[in-house]
Formats: sequence, structure tokens, C-alpha cells
Amino acid sequence: MTNVLYITAHPLSETESLSMAVGKEFFDTYKRSHPEDEIVHLDLYQSDIPFLDRDVFDGWEKLRSEASLTDLTTAERLKVGRLAELGGQFLMADKYIFVTPMWNFSIPAIMKAYIDAVTVSGKTFIYTKDGIQGMLAGKKAIHIQSRGDIYSEEPRELGHRYMEVMMEFFGVASFESIIIEGQMKYPERTEEIKARAMAEAHEKAQTF
Repeated sequence: MTNVLYITAHPLSETESLSMAVGKEFFDTYKRSHPEDEIVHLDLYQSDIPFLDRDVFDGWEKLRSEASLTDLTTAERLKVGRLAELGGQFLMADKYIFVTPMWNFSIPAIMKAYIDAVTVSGKTFIYTKDGIQGMLAGKKAIHIQSRGDIYSEEPRELGHRYMEVMMEFFGVASFESIIIEGQMKYPERTEEIKARAMAEAHEKAQTF
């Protein structure tokens, strides 16, 4: 059985957000095409995603010094435990479906916090004498992102580029995308842009 993580980072629903609408089309089509797969939806805006703060670093340092969980403060224990839970879930997945808008040339902060949470030495990457090596070879990922303007050739677009860099860092060789853009610049073409993105999602989900 293949484990799939459907990770959304948008506070709005599929009836209010174009990226979420296209993400749902991909999700629904994938479920129909791969009925044997296990799919978990992780809504980052409805989940506890700890930031890497002082509690986390202090908790990690104590554990490295062979302290037990009972030696951690309540805040340290809760945050470190939740990060371990998120990391374990991420490692168990075989495929990742990321859905985000483009906000201020990047991704929502909650997605960055999530990527930070699962970027763990010895788990998703390791240091070797030949340099850093990703640990997620053989896994697949896709990023579905909506942009109001046209940013395909825009050097300031940082969100999709960041996701691409991180998947490469993790060793995920197969990284696809569905980019929806231009609907704010060309509002008269919104339905056309949406229809094209939905068709692309339907097609890619069947072979993902």
C-alpha cells in the first residue's frame, strides 16, 4: 500500500481558493485512480505546527545529553514530541501533495514552519564526507500553487523555487507542479485558467 500525504496551506476552502479547488480535483481524482492507497489530509491551518524556538532547541539539547523526557519542561516536551510526530508521519509517506497560494512572492509561513519541522538531520537528510545527502530517494512530490499574476519567469518568485530546492535537498527526485497564474491580471480569463488547471490536475493525478 502506498501512503500519501495531502498537505494544504491555505486558510480558505476549495470554494474560495483556486489553489484549493485544483488541489481537491487532484485529490479526488487520485483517490478514484488509486483506491488501494492510504491518503491523509494534513491541513496546516488546523494543525499544531511548532516553530523551531528556544523550547525546541533546549529540549533537543537535553535529549542529546541523555536526559529523559521527564527532565524536559512541559513546553519543551510538547513541542519536541509534536515535531517527532510530524517527522515520523512525513517519513512514512511515499508521495507528497503540497497545496499553497503564492503570498508576497513566497509560500505561507505555516508551510515554511512545516518544512522546518520535517527537515531533520539523520531523518530527511544526512551529512557525509562527500556533502549533504537526501534520505527520501524513491518518493514523489507535487506542488499545486495559485498566483494572481504571471510569475513563471519572475526571479522574485520564491515559493515554488523553495519547495523545489527542499525536495531536491531531501532527495525526492520526482517533483512535479501545477501552477495556476494570471487570473487577477486577466479576470476575464479566470474560468478558462481554472478549467485548464483542473484538467491538468485530473490528468496528472491519474499517473502520480
